Amino acid sequence: MTASPSPCGFLVLDKPAGLTSHACVARVRRCYGLKRVGHGGTLDPAVTGVLPLALGAATRLLPYLPSGKAYRGVIQLGWRTSSDDLSGELLERRPVPALSHDDLDACLERFRGSILQQPPQVSAVHVDGERAYVRARRGETMELAARPVQIDALELLSWEPASQQLELAVRCSAGTYIRSLARDLGNALGCGGTLASLRRTEALGFSLSGSVSLEALESGAPLPALDNPLQPLRHLPSRQLDAADLAGWRCGRSLCASAVSSPDRPGFDPSVLDQPVVILDPQGHLAGMARTAPGGRLQPRLVFDAAG
Repeated sequence: MTASPSPCGFLVLDKPAGLTSHACVARVRRCYGLKRVGHGGTLDPAVTGVLPLALGAATRLLPYLPSGKAYRGVIQLGWRTSSDDLSGELLERRPVPALSHDDLDACLERFRGSILQQPPQVSAVHVDGERAYVRARRGETMELAARPVQIDALELLSWEPASQQLELAVRCSAGTYIRSLARDLGNALGCGGTLASLRRTEALGFSLSGSVSLEALESGAPLPALDNPLQPLRHLPSRQLDAADLAGWRCGRSLCASAVSSPDRPGFDPSVLDQPVVILDPQGHLAGMARTAPGGRLQPRLVFDAAG
């Protein structure tokens, strides 16, 4: 009797507030009876929304997924906190000036595009070999170096003068802190600001539209099918093997890069080294990942169903 293939695919979890990303992974492991479950892009416990999870062999694909992310967040003006969100200690309250929608949008313009951003004190960046949040919880204050980030879209969705809260939609690069954006916007307005709530709407090529809740997973109903592992790799060029290539690929042999297809990237140049390429078997299923190598070759980096 042939054993059923191990699950390999992605699940998009709509993470609830109050749980760490690791706690969500543990609960999904129990639901599917799998040890190999990994997540892409940690969310703070208070943050909700898109948490992409890789199950089975798909965990090895996480480094190849697109890195951009999108959020909707509410910023509280007039407050300054130790963590740059409402979970931290309130350090100061300041009066908020009279602001119109146009005033806020004009101030937001300085945060669009490529900017330098200082991470929050409570963050996962390393300081002398230790996470910043560990040192912050000991009461230390650190001078964290500003880092380049990219904010591709920053839209003011609403402004409520009575509550002094505004809502933003943000599309940004990996490594962008929305808490820092809240702090820096408040500082630019001269009144301080902190993040009141945050929901991630997109990450690693996945969106809320295909997400599932933990409650639904644990309800006892049939578990949802996993997303095809090829779905989030659509942004990459690919090369389909013929029957003659397959055995060599499974043994780890390099391939010729001349047959690479790149419909979404019409200028693919195999002479540019270390580009990731999706490898498909003759039936169009994922066979692994390669990278461009000298001599117009594709060097295997990840081989599914390897021989030997």
